[in-house]
Amino acid sequence: MNHKHPLTYKLLAFTMAFALGGCAGMSTRDRNMITGAGVGAVAGSVLTGGSAVGTVGGAAVGGVIGNEIGRRK
Repeated sequence: MNHKHPLTYKLLAFTMAFALGGCAGMSTRDRNMITGAGVGAVAGSVLTGGSAVGTVGGAAVGGVIGNEIGRRK
């Protein structure tokens, strides 16, 4: 059985907490844009079979959609 080093989990938890803490001062519109870009990147990657162009394109489209949704609220 392959076990990962416990330090890997600690570093991952620290990195996630640090990254999420960076969103504390963002406006709702900014958070919507970042969320849209993340979802778009995942969707673009899945739809194009992991293509870098599809991932970047999906992130761009998702960011624009998230930004527009944030503008309307």
